[in-house]
Amino acid sequence: MSTLSNVKLIGIPKMHDERGFLAVIEKNTIPFAIKRVYYLYDVPSDSYRGGHAHKEQHSVIIALSGSFEVLVDDGKTKKRIMLNKPNLGLLIPTQIWREIDNFSSGAVCLVLASTEYNEAEYIRDYDDFKNQCLG
Repeated sequence: MSTLSNVKLIGIPKMHDERGFLAVIEKNTIPFAIKRVYYLYDVPSDSYRGGHAHKEQHSVIIALSGSFEVLVDDGKTKKRIMLNKPNLGLLIPTQIWREIDNFSSGAVCLVLASTEYNEAEYIRDYDDFKNQCLG
């Protein structure tokens, strides 16, 4: 079972010159093979996304533009993390509940995932998640 000590910010290498910044994600930047990439945008500021945990998937969440908060929960402890820099990613291992909210105007949330989409590996009911954590 994962704990919040396994949730961490990881740096994404960036380069800068007079033309601006360039951030690079290569196979050694992320601690897993990327099988799926998706992004959230135009999320109303009063909405939230996530509301689940994964049995198998590891994720890295990056604020490409704007800001939002990620609530992570290991079944015992909860923590809120503000993401607002495109050169920082939040690594979320398996068995961690996540909710994403407080989206700023124009926010873009990029998710790098270790698995292809499989509904069966999601834990979408918080009580089920808590029971698995205790269990």
